[in-house]
Amino acid sequence: MTGGPRDPGLVVAVDIGTTGVKAAAVDVDAVSHADAEREYPTESPHPGWVVQDPDMVVDAAAAVVREVSGAVTGSGHRVAAVAFSAAMHSLIALDADGAPITPSVTWADERARAQARRLRDSGDWLSLHRRTGTPVHPMSPLVKLLWFREEQPEVWGRAAHWVGIKEYVVHRLTGQLMVDESTASATGLYGLAARDWDDEALALAGVRREQLPNLCPPTQIVAGLGEGVTAWGLPVGTPVVVGASDGVLANLGVGAVASGVAACSIGTSGAIRGVVPEPQVDDRGRVFCYLLVPGRWVVGGATNNGGNMLRWLGRVVGAELADPDTELTRLAATVPPGAEGLLMLPYLAGERAPRWSGDPYGALLGLSQRHGRAHVVRAALEGVCLQLALVLEAMRASGLELTELRATGGFARSVFWRQLLADVLGTAVGFPANEQGSAVGAALLGHVALGHLQSVDEAAALVRVAEVVHPNPDRAELYRALLPSFAAVAEAVETVPTWR
Repeated sequence: MTGGPRDPGLVVAVDIGTTGVKAAAVDVDAVSHADAEREYPTESPHPGWVVQDPDMVVDAAAAVVREVSGAVTGSGHRVAAVAFSAAMHSLIALDADGAPITPSVTWADERARAQARRLRDSGDWLSLHRRTGTPVHPMSPLVKLLWFREEQPEVWGRAAHWVGIKEYVVHRLTGQLMVDESTASATGLYGLAARDWDDEALALAGVRREQLPNLCPPTQIVAGLGEGVTAWGLPVGTPVVVGASDGVLANLGVGAVASGVAACSIGTSGAIRGVVPEPQVDDRGRVFCYLLVPGRWVVGGATNNGGNMLRWLGRVVGAELADPDTELTRLAATVPPGAEGLLMLPYLAGERAPRWSGDPYGALLGLSQRHGRAHVVRAALEGVCLQLALVLEAMRASGLELTELRATGGFARSVFWRQLLADVLGTAVGFPANEQGSAVGAALLGHVALGHLQSVDEAAALVRVAEVVHPNPDRAELYRALLPSFAAVAEAVETVPTWR
C-alpha cells in the first residue's frame, strides 16, 4: 500500500535498547518496510556502575529516524508518526533547564545494592512490591534515588527533575517532560491500584511529584517541535506517540496480549511475560507487574543475562573466531544436553527474577578435565534458559495459566538456541516473522493511538508466527530433572562471600 487517500502511512518506531537504538517503519498490517540501527557505548567508571551518555542516545535515535524516514519517503510512503519504546529502569538527573547533570544510569547498574539489601532486610519490601509492581532491586529507580540521596548529596540538591532515558529523548524532540504510565509503573514510584505516583514510595525515595515528569497514557500524542524535530529528518508537527516500555511492547509486538499467551525475549538480557486484565503480583514477590494499556497488565520476570553471555563467551573463549556468535553456538551443539555434568550459573551481570536479590554472581560447577570450550558454551547457554525456566515456574505458581509461548530477540537468529529454549522450557515456542518485537509493538501502539487500529487486541492479531519449534521430549525431561538442582545451587551461591 503506497501513499494515497486510504493509506494511513507508516509509524516509525524507535526502540531505545541497552546497547543501541533501532528504528523500524511499520504499516497498519504490522509489516516493516525499512529499519536502521545504531550502537552507543556503555561505560563502567566504577565497579558495578553501568552508565551511558544521554545525549549520545538522542543523537543515535535521531540518526536512525533520519535514515528510516528517508527510506520511507523515497519509497512513496509517508511517515504518519513516530512512536517510542525504551528499556526500563533508567534514571537521569536534570537541572532546572532540562540539561542532564548525571549520565543515564541503566537497569544493569548495581551501585545501589546496599540500599536494596537494606530495604529487603527491613521487611517493608513486600508491601512496596505489592503496591508498585516493581521488585526491590538495584535496578529500580526508587532504589537508585536512595543511592543518590545518600551518596551524592550535591547531585541530589541540584536535581530539578528525575527522568528515564525515553523521557529525556522525548523531551529533546518535543519540549515536553512526560512519562507514560507503562514506564512509570516500572519505577517503583507508581501505585498500581491508583494509577498515580504512590505517596509512600515518593516519601521513601525523598522526591516530590513536581520533580517527576507528568504522567500520561502510552497512547499520548504530542507534536514534534522546531529544530528538535527537523534534526530528526521529520516535518515540524509530526505526531509523536510517547509509547511504553520495551518489555510490555515486546508482548504486543509478538502478538501476546491475550490471557494464556506469554512472550519470551532474549536480547542483551531476557524476560518472560504474560498478560492479565487487572494488576497482580504473587504473594512471595517473585514477579513484576507493569502496565501496557488500561485493562492489560504484564506480569513476569526478567533475567540480567541473555545475549551478553554469548558476547562474553566470544571475548573469553572465542576471540580468534571470525564469527564468534555463530561458531560458538555450533560448537555447543556438538556437546550432549547437560554438557556432561557441567552446570553454569550465568550471573555475569548479577540477577533479577525470581529471587531479586541483586547479589548472585556467576559460577561453573562440576568442571573436570574432560570438559572443553564447547562444554562451557553449552553450559552457559543452558544456564540462561534454565534461569528463564525458573521465571516461568514462578509465573505459573502466581496463578498465570500459560498455554502458548512466543519468543523474539537476537537469540532467535540461532537455530540451536531456538531449539534449546523449547527443550529447556518444555513447551512449543512460536517465532514471529519480525524479530524486532519491541519496535513492532511500539509501531502498532502508534497505529492504535492514531486511530488506525481500534485496540491492542486488534493490533496483536495482525502478528504472524513464522515458525513453531517443538521441544524434544527426551531433552525436555532431562532439563526438567536438572532444574531443581540448578535452583538449589543458585540459592546457595547467594550466601558465599565475594568482593561485592
